[in-house]
Amino acid sequence: MGLSKIAGLFSSCTDLSYIDSASSSIKSSSSDLEAHFEKHPSVRVVPIAEYKQAALTLAEAFAEDDVARYFIDTPDRANWNEKQKWDLHLSILEYITYAHCMRGLVLCAGENYGCVALWYNSVLDKLFPADTNTCSRMPPGRNMDDLYTTLRSGMWRLNYRLSREGRIRFFDEFYPLLHDTKAAVLGDREDESWYLVYIGTRPSSRGLGLARRCIEAVTKLADEQGLPCYLESSNDINPAIYAKMGFEHRCRIELERASKRVGMDCMVKESAMVETRYADLAREVKKA
Repeated sequence: MGLSKIAGLFSSCTDLSYIDSASSSIKSSSSDLEAHFEKHPSVRVVPIAEYKQAALTLAEAFAEDDVARYFIDTPDRANWNEKQKWDLHLSILEYITYAHCMRGLVLCAGENYGCVALWYNSVLDKLFPADTNTCSRMPPGRNMDDLYTTLRSGMWRLNYRLSREGRIRFFDEFYPLLHDTKAAVLGDREDESWYLVYIGTRPSSRGLGLARRCIEAVTKLADEQGLPCYLESSNDINPAIYAKMGFEHRCRIELERASKRVGMDCMVKESAMVETRYADLAREVKKA
């Protein structure tokens, strides 16, 4: 979110009393989420109080990821050492993780936050309604850039912590590309899809099936709801793994402002309900 957008949000808010309502709404919704996922004992909902631990897992998992470093390894930060870059990398993931604890769903599996997944779905508000009518937990079609979430999560700090080139890459290239691609792939189903924003496993916890737990806990729910799941993969190895869990490759997108292009594969898992409908339709067409 740019500074001008943040300023616009401030100027449009003549009454900020809704912030207190939002806070109580989020707390009550979090308990509902935890109760829902109790039937999946292999995963746990991460509360806001543990966002730093969850973010550290993601930071370690994406330490060498080309997309994660795309906003940090910029020409105008060539003088930075690795410690400075790591601190910024960790901060970015702390901001994003906190925002998802507030407005999305953060799951973890394994000991010491072995694997962490950040999920987003605008219909969370319908699944786990808040106790107050003054603020939805996740209004349909709403993104995570509302004023309250931006301030509380610290996302606004990226406007001065990223370099000029980093800001251009993050706000002007990366976010619009992901948003537009997801909208093009899912069409009118975008607002109700489950979006796997991040999933990462600590190097010491890999090979234990923890990522599958964090994914299937939600994809099974999506099957029950008849909703699709969507993700982008920045690791060329992972699409084959996601395919085993029912995801299909839809397109590949690239970030182009670095010396080498950085690619991501976009994948969708249709719900079992939709797949059954397609199969029935195919049989009817074949008979005809």
